Amino acid sequence: EVAEAVEDIADRIAVAPEDRQQMVQGLLALEQTCVEDIMVPRSEVVGIDINADWDEILDLLARTPHTRLPLYEGDIDRVVGIVHMKQIANELALGRLDRERLREAATRREALFVPEGTTLQAQLIAFRKLRRRIAFVVDEYGDVLGLVTLEDILEEIVGEFTTQPALLERAVMPQPDGSCLVAGSAPARMLARRLGWDLPSEGPRTLSGLIVEQLESIPK
Repeated sequence: EVAEAVEDIADRIAVAPEDRQQMVQGLLALEQTCVEDIMVPRSEVVGIDINADWDEILDLLARTPHTRLPLYEGDIDRVVGIVHMKQIANELALGRLDRERLREAATRREALFVPEGTTLQAQLIAFRKLRRRIAFVVDEYGDVLGLVTLEDILEEIVGEFTTQPALLERAVMPQPDGSCLVAGSAPARMLARRLGWDLPSEGPRTLSGLIVEQLESIPK
């Protein structure tokens, strides 16, 4: 009944600007879309390994465009917490930051984990209730599948405005002849939304998965 009511509203504002119609459609899709459909896959998650060389950690902190970074021990499945850059910026600038201070900053609030299959509507409510912006998506065994943010969900409603342009640049590389070299691991939803491609919204979540499904074999 709720969905029918919202669809009725969408019909009534059909003469409104296109962006308003897209927002209504985005709201409708929140109940049918799951966190794993829009998450940054674990292979693309930018984080800090607390066991890494200290100079490498400092370099990452100094050049990252992100305001929040996951901190983990050796592997993303062993998450320590989330580092808020504004909390450590002063320590970093004064040269007082060390591993213990970094760990302390990341553990001030426990990391948030959500099971795969969680709808975007449920996750949006959880983010609002818990006053969080980042969550790790995990499978039934507790292994991290990826990372979902509040901005990712908002972009499903209002369109792209913040999310990781660097991710798209790594996934789609224009070639001199006008073609594009696209990473097979690129999320299909990201490619469809940002490049205007008409890709299936159901089924495989990556470009390589769509190709294999279409060919019914693994191409050379």
